[in-house]
Amino acid sequence: MKKNVVLFSKIPADQQARLEEAFNLAVFNHGSNSDLANYAKVLANAEGMIGNIPTKVNDEFLSQTPKLKAAATISVGFDNYDLIALKKHGIRLMNTPKVLTESTADLIFTLLMATARRTVELSNLIHNGKWKKGITPEYYGTDIYGKTIGILGMGRIGQAIAKRAYCGFDMNIIYYNRSAHTEIEQAYKAKRLELDNVLKQADFVVIILPLTKETTQLITKEKLTLMKPSAILINGARGKIVDQQALFEALKNKTIKAAGLDVFEVEPLPTDSPLLQLNNVLLSPHVGSATAETRYAMAKCAVDNIIAALKDEKPTDNWVNPEVG
Repeated sequence: MKKNVVLFSKIPADQQARLEEAFNLAVFNHGSNSDLANYAKVLANAEGMIGNIPTKVNDEFLSQTPKLKAAATISVGFDNYDLIALKKHGIRLMNTPKVLTESTADLIFTLLMATARRTVELSNLIHNGKWKKGITPEYYGTDIYGKTIGILGMGRIGQAIAKRAYCGFDMNIIYYNRSAHTEIEQAYKAKRLELDNVLKQADFVVIILPLTKETTQLITKEKLTLMKPSAILINGARGKIVDQQALFEALKNKTIKAAGLDVFEVEPLPTDSPLLQLNNVLLSPHVGSATAETRYAMAKCAVDNIIAALKDEKPTDNWVNPEVG
């Protein structure tokens, strides 16, 4: 007998067909509605769920989904899942950590380059008909080649950024991470430092840390003041790692030179956000993995995950909580 699974995200037709072949599939695409009761109702008889569910999956939620055994996100992050509650209810959680590494690293380096060379600002100068003569010093950008990049977080994406920085731009690499990565240190001459020292020394600070209790609001007003006035901050991780109001003030007061942001404390970014007042911040709508190839690979990986989990196969690299068994 086929098991019941609920799909919460739009995925490629061939991947949805795989789910329909393997399970009794219900599609619930009310993505903008995060009302707990609606999700609990549709999941009442489900043994699995797949997709990015925009509500907190905690003990209250799971107490209303008694048959649920596995959940598969189409993402690396799983901020809205309470791991303690998942363990209590015996629910496996899988994510898609490997398939988006390179595209996310590409986007982060795009932000770094475009912010340093003020690409969008200068493009707007032309679009607005203000390019009348040669560019004057107030529009000069910042060199990247040979500079020092400080990477906060040296997971898969951090390592991919380090490779681009060292091999492509001969950058000096310093990093902050809970543990040392000797292979990165050997391959790219990287140096592991304490957070404050990274902030003080780096010309470019790139944040690619997971959001945890320890990393929430890690970059405060005080931390921003440690950075060079010429430094540029890039955040491709989670918006809540940075105190966004403090960042606005640092950019406005030229405590730091500029920032490139793909993530924000509240998403979508409110239309009245003070960040929109600034011309030294480049904004991107959380699109680190948003390429056709990567989004397809993420969907396929998630489908593979939920099929494996509900066949009671042993955890793989994609299992977030293998202790559930």
